[in-house]
Amino acid sequence: MTTRWFPSALTTAEAPLGMRIYAIGDVHGRADLLHVLAEAIAEDLAARRCEQAVTVFVGDYVDHGLGSNGVLKRLSTGDFPTPVVTLRGNHEETMLSFINDAAALDDWVSSGALMTLHSYGVDAGEEVAKGGASQVRVKFLAHFPDEHRRFIEETRLWAEYGGYFFCHAGIRRSAPLHLQTPHDLMNIREGFLDCGESFGKVIVHGHTPHNNVEDLPNRINLDTHAFKTGVLTAVALDGAERRFIQTA
Repeated sequence: MTTRWFPSALTTAEAPLGMRIYAIGDVHGRADLLHVLAEAIAEDLAARRCEQAVTVFVGDYVDHGLGSNGVLKRLSTGDFPTPVVTLRGNHEETMLSFINDAAALDDWVSSGALMTLHSYGVDAGEEVAKGGASQVRVKFLAHFPDEHRRFIEETRLWAEYGGYFFCHAGIRRSAPLHLQTPHDLMNIREGFLDCGESFGKVIVHGHTPHNNVEDLPNRINLDTHAFKTGVLTAVALDGAERRFIQTA
């Protein structure tokens, strides 16, 4: 598997002086793609040195893909070329709902949980036959490492660096960036995706799959449907420069 880099022509925001920010879109269980992207970022750091670097993950680490366990193992142990800031997506929120209440199983399954359960050695069908959703929860928690749970619980809702604001889904323009609701930060589409006006800062997000990176003056959408297309996307923000990297 290879990667490709390509530049952006836009310069509508700047990263803090001396700091390079990498941001990565929705991984959705594709541990294999995350590995490839990590290697590419390590190579970029060696080739283009900087004073400080950080990688922001915009959420949705689990579900759909076969390797959710591997994704959480890597990120929870900090196995990455830079320090990481990990944001919470709606899929992590749904997983936490199930961890706290077995009644949320149907909602989680409708979000692609069967692959996540399988990656932890849980056959949901078999456990439902034994004792319903409660039994699935018991089996899952028995196989779900404490460090993975702690990682999910400690994810943040947003991050901000220079002229960029990072979140999972987007923001509501009618509210200040620091007063956004958790629901909007993890779920919004209408009123955000169709807004062509400035949000005050360039919003870097995922959540809404798109065939190509949406590199716009007011937002950057990094969700390129990695679990289905095999294309996991990152952006490198360096001063006023934007460069994109994708698995291919």
